[in-house]
Amino acid sequence: MVFVVLGGILFVEAYANGSFIPDYRAENTTGSGQDDVPTELLQGGPIVNTTADRPQSYRLPARTIALTFDDGPDPRWTPEVLRVLDKHQVPGTFFVLGNQVVRNPELVRTLADGGHELGVHTFTHPHLTEIPGWQRRMEYTQTQLTIAGATGIRSNLLRFPYSSRADAFVDQDWPLLQQAGELGYLTIVNDLDSRDWERNGPDAMIAAATPAGYSGAVTLWHDSGGDRSQTVEALDRYIPLMKERGYRFTTVSGGLDLALAEAGATGGTGGPTAASAGERWRGQLLIRAVQGADALFVVFGVLFVVVGVLTIGRTVLLFLLAIRHARRRRRRDFSWGRPITEPVSVIVPAYNEKEGIAAAVRSLAAGDHPGGIEVVVVDDGSTDGTADIVAGLGLPNVRVVRKPNGGKPSALNTGVALARHDLIVMVDGDTVFEPDAVRRLVQPFGDPRVGAVAGNVKVGNRRSMIAKWQHIEYVIGFNLDRRLYETLRCMPTIPGAIGAFRREALEYAGGMTDETLAEDTDITMALGRAGWKVVYEESARAWTEAPTSLGQLWKQRYRWSYGTMQAMWKHRRSVLDRGASGRFSRRCLTFLTLFGVLLPLTAPVIDLLAIYGLLFLDRSATALAWLAMLGLQFLTAIVAFRLDREKLGVLWVLPLQQFVYRQLMYLVLLQSVVTALSGGRLGWQKLKRTGLEGNAGAVGTPPPPGLPAAGVRPVSR
Repeated sequence: MVFVVLGGILFVEAYANGSFIPDYRAENTTGSGQDDVPTELLQGGPIVNTTADRPQSYRLPARTIALTFDDGPDPRWTPEVLRVLDKHQVPGTFFVLGNQVVRNPELVRTLADGGHELGVHTFTHPHLTEIPGWQRRMEYTQTQLTIAGATGIRSNLLRFPYSSRADAFVDQDWPLLQQAGELGYLTIVNDLDSRDWERNGPDAMIAAATPAGYSGAVTLWHDSGGDRSQTVEALDRYIPLMKERGYRFTTVSGGLDLALAEAGATGGTGGPTAASAGERWRGQLLIRAVQGADALFVVFGVLFVVVGVLTIGRTVLLFLLAIRHARRRRRRDFSWGRPITEPVSVIVPAYNEKEGIAAAVRSLAAGDHPGGIEVVVVDDGSTDGTADIVAGLGLPNVRVVRKPNGGKPSALNTGVALARHDLIVMVDGDTVFEPDAVRRLVQPFGDPRVGAVAGNVKVGNRRSMIAKWQHIEYVIGFNLDRRLYETLRCMPTIPGAIGAFRREALEYAGGMTDETLAEDTDITMALGRAGWKVVYEESARAWTEAPTSLGQLWKQRYRWSYGTMQAMWKHRRSVLDRGASGRFSRRCLTFLTLFGVLLPLTAPVIDLLAIYGLLFLDRSATALAWLAMLGLQFLTAIVAFRLDREKLGVLWVLPLQQFVYRQLMYLVLLQSVVTALSGGRLGWQKLKRTGLEGNAGAVGTPPPPGLPAAGVRPVSR
């Protein structure tokens, strides 16, 4: 619904901003033949009536001038023209554009209340001969509605854009004149064009608009379309000059009444009539719709700047801090402190993990950590025989604990309580560790200030397009970001797939809770607030299977997004704390808000404006801007892949990611926000496992030597 509404508003904005080429820049594309145009029109006057079977035209009586103004109203120059007309107490006829009326309804109302006449000049000023009949009708109707909505009246006067004199009508104009008559309009052209658009000075304008002898004339001026200061000056001199010559000034309708009276004819004129209640209501609705679209477009412009600043700022931070982090780690003299050789307890919470649990447990039990590894598998009420599969492996350093189903936090807390050692690694039951992963993961505990360590989660199945996109996201969005967060001391999440903790830190933070769906984010924030350092060890790698369908991916990311928002909300008051808690929270929650919520929520503006630009604006400029953003993403991806020692070949799918994957992530986050704002609850969502047991070829990048065959599924974060 949101995207349908936004699309409709953008369409209104696009229509209201239809291309407007001023008269002096218009090219005559209507041809030159005049065989179809009745002779009485070509030889007649500037007021054309095709409402009856026989077309007629009229001239203004002698010594009569009608001042007509095109392309307004303009908030800058229309009031200046009005000032001159009011000064000399003469009326004018203003042929208005609908897209100008909707933006200046008060000014149009001022024209009508001041005794001036309004006429239709179309909504967007198109070449009428180049558009179909239904679109011409809409151009007239929408402008008529805007006049009705602004003033409560309707006009029967119509002037075609780019028209001139009656003798300039060509064959292509005749269908337009006929259609105008069928719709009840009088078509108005001019006798004399001031050519004020040439800006040759007031003297030239006055000369061009002065009738020969004492003949009447409909004169053409402009109150919009650029600088009209010379027009205003010319009018201020022209009106008294014509009055001195005995001319009277009237509106077009007033001049037609005089012409009819002089000819002794009777009948209706083009004077204004009261609009119906329906026309006024529809017109006001149209005015509000365009004004709303204008306001939203301004908001989009602001959001575009916000997205650009956040994107560039995040990229600069990533380049500076993540590269600095990588260089510091690769220095020969870098050390966490003394080597960690103490034994490690690995907690594996498991619920219906039969497809991958055997491979996961084997990889953990076979780890090369010199102090030894204890694996505690906590079966949380599985109904598929998960516990029996683990017990059947007969591995001496693996224990199985069975408990009633209570959720992942409960299983983790049970495992921690039963673990024999003080260094604890938490692993999802579907994740396969590399042989040295546990040893590398616990080395940062050589620094006594480190309370938790995040490992490097790798996507194993990279054959499908969706999995390739997730592989890119894991390398850029997770692992590169963690380098940045460690440098700034604001790590928000230890991944559930591979994370290590000191028992002391876990107990100090109160252990795992089920108050949020992102227990990993919740505990990581609690540790950061408690003053513990949380670091990232990129050399400790674990392999997982990413979701291979959009539905499974949606479920996973929906839970992640919503759980993260819950954790942010839970810890929100800590931004006011003093000491370590306040420092961590202000950094962490600010970064998550800006780059985890605000940037993804506003990023669709880039896509919407790109589509809008390609359809309605300069296509070349729009395409270049979009390619520049894509280039920035490519640069970030290359840096991330180099730092993570990944092959760059998969990046060929990055452009395609912009058209499906990114939009899916937008919708996931949007749904999460709606769920959070509405107070809805979201339960644990079980993902489908494929179980690639014994099929190493199913993994896009072959595991390193010694890695057991993997039966893996999407990681639960």
